[in-house]
Amino acid sequence: MVIEKQERDLIDLVRKPVITEKATILLEQNKYVFDVAKHATKPDIKKAIEMLFDVTVTKVNVQNLPQKKRRMGRYIGTKPQYKRAIVTLSEEDTITLFPEV
Repeated sequence: MVIEKQERDLIDLVRKPVITEKATILLEQNKYVFDVAKHATKPDIKKAIEMLFDVTVTKVNVQNLPQKKRRMGRYIGTKPQYKRAIVTLSEEDTITLFPEV
């Protein structure tokens, strides 16, 4: 049973773009890194990126990152777990993460 997701549900899957040194190096290979919802699947991420940025996605790689421990005084807790997606676009497409000022 395949459940079709609404357009607004797909938009909520993509949380934010990741801007780190490794992510900026991947930009040269036309790969973009995004933090996505924990329950997001590869086809859902592909649809969401194509819909949001009007590009053609050729490949989606996903990383489930481990929870990180944090302490506040004597109490130990964990940060929420999240998923990271590396999205490869077709050669003619780009996403403008840094608009011209």
